[in-house]
Amino acid sequence: MKQLKHILSLLLLAVVVSSCHTDVIVHDDYVNTTPPPLSVNQLLNAYELWYVDINETVGYGETPFLQMAFTISFRNGVLYANNNLVGIGSQGNGFGIPIGDYNAYNMVLDVDHDIDGLDTFDVYQIDHNTIELYNPYNDTSYFLNGSQRSTFDYDYVFYDNIHYFLQEYEAWEKTYTSNYGALNAFDDENFLQFLAGGNDSTFRSSQDIVGTAPYALYWDYIGNYGVGDVVGNMYLKTLTLDYDYFDNEFFELDVRNDQTIELFHADSGTLYRFKGRGYIEYLKEGTTIDKSKSSGEKKRKQRTDKKENSRTSSRVL
Repeated sequence: MKQLKHILSLLLLAVVVSSCHTDVIVHDDYVNTTPPPLSVNQLLNAYELWYVDINETVGYGETPFLQMAFTISFRNGVLYANNNLVGIGSQGNGFGIPIGDYNAYNMVLDVDHDIDGLDTFDVYQIDHNTIELYNPYNDTSYFLNGSQRSTFDYDYVFYDNIHYFLQEYEAWEKTYTSNYGALNAFDDENFLQFLAGGNDSTFRSSQDIVGTAPYALYWDYIGNYGVGDVVGNMYLKTLTLDYDYFDNEFFELDVRNDQTIELFHADSGTLYRFKGRGYIEYLKEGTTIDKSKSSGEKKRKQRTDKKENSRTSSRVL
């Protein structure tokens, strides 16, 4: 009897073990669903425009073409840039102008700029639409945000940088004075000029007769200028002209188009209209214009404090 129970116990154990058994099939053709990392060319071409976020720059050096550009684009070996606010969004179908050639490989970007010559960068992907271009020769990193042309906010870039827009003409010529408003000293000013370089806030004014060529103007006054925001209205700015030895002149600044601005003189209630003369297309500072007359050193200024870069190149230089 005991032997029979023993046999039955063994049979029951065999059934239990058999019912709990699960076949494990090992496939030799396992597919990894993790996407492979983007190549540097795929990364650079993922977006049509890369906005140069100048205030995020880390390091004490400067790379001239990046310091000047609002956006850059990589198109089949040709590097494009929007260096000007005049025409931004329409110039070059939104890409701007060609400024040089590039070659990208092994997360390295080599740029042959038409004026500056060769520069090389290590390329790092920071997030889905942000890249870092690290220049090991000046130990400085620039951060670029990617966008497509159809979604890029050209208006925001334009109005956030009006300061530079004013510098993109050799002179602004007065073309209209309203027949309303009190008489004031600014009625005699027929030309304005906004200079880059130096403190990046110098203006000059001239009382020469309307129609005088920019190169022939005599500048009667010089001072500092500042552009301010109007709360609740991105498209309206303020302009303060701080004349040396004279009182300040305060205006509401309204951009009518790429070549026309309106200045409403707050104290007198007079409206003036100025038209840009002598458009400056920037490829590099001081190459196409007379430094003694205009913005010979145009470059975007970093508003944040500069700080040391902790990034080091992985390449042997």
